[in-house]
Amino acid sequence: MPDVAIAGFAKAPNVRETEGTTNGVEMLVPIFAEVFAQTGLSKQDIDFWCSGSSDYLAGRAFSFIAAVDAIGAFPPIHESHVEMDAAWALYEAWLKIKMGEVETALVYGFGKSSAGQLRRVLALQLDPYVVTPLWPDSVSIAGIQARLGLEAGLWSEKDLAEVAARGTTQDVAELLDTPYYADPLRKHDIAPITDGAAVIVLSTVERAREIVERPAVITGIEHRVDSPVLGARDLTRSPSTEAAGKALDLDGVDLAELHAPFTHQELILRSALGLGDGVKINPSGGALAANPMFSAGLARIGEAAIRIHSGESRKAVAHATSGPALQQNLVTVLEAR
Repeated sequence: MPDVAIAGFAKAPNVRETEGTTNGVEMLVPIFAEVFAQTGLSKQDIDFWCSGSSDYLAGRAFSFIAAVDAIGAFPPIHESHVEMDAAWALYEAWLKIKMGEVETALVYGFGKSSAGQLRRVLALQLDPYVVTPLWPDSVSIAGIQARLGLEAGLWSEKDLAEVAARGTTQDVAELLDTPYYADPLRKHDIAPITDGAAVIVLSTVERAREIVERPAVITGIEHRVDSPVLGARDLTRSPSTEAAGKALDLDGVDLAELHAPFTHQELILRSALGLGDGVKINPSGGALAANPMFSAGLARIGEAAIRIHSGESRKAVAHATSGPALQQNLVTVLEAR
């Protein structure tokens, strides 16, 4: 089976609110043009297209079909979609190339989180019979998770502030002096509501070497899922991330892009993947800087890839999450070869 590499990455500006529609076309057209200019490819060179988005977030059925307008009507395309973060669309495209069905693929994800009440929209992914009717929002569930870790002595509020301090001009003491937003979480512990999109070009390694000097070769990719029942799992751990990590070779990783929408979740993920102090964590700023729904996980892979391309990293791990409290997790290892 052919090895697969990332040859290009682009993302839309991450903003609090766009004026565009919920189908993402206005965000996608510019970044498609950017990634084609970056790679020297055209639509005719892409064998397979795969996207990640959510009809719940868009507030309409089959919203991803409207997003295909950004690709154009001609030439005809081979297209697929996942109703989750586009990191899982990348997994589907990776399989297509590994199986020899296609040589190149373009993966994209988009989300206009500002169109509705995101905290309530995300409640719809919970158990529809006994949990969703209570409307527990995503931030409150994360607050419960953070509180469990605090009570167990696994982390402190200072530890959370130290994670947040990497991306702010405030020091830890100043952050700890701010009021609670969803006790024990403060605003700096929570990813901002973000509109955005991201796109990645995948290809066989042979083709990628024609496009970029240092392709980011995908040497491993795994995803696992935990129980959707919040009371049935230990929320202070991420067993699915641990299982995905154990199935991969993480020795020598020097950089990690972790999809952690809350500060305490970064601590959980670092522990689950066994990342030591020598690993650079989220040089892009991570989800705490910008968290566009359904493309933030894909962006973590893209951000890791461009640091392979630039020579900043030789071996990186990228992580994406979906579902409440780190329920489902995907881990990718990228290397310069």
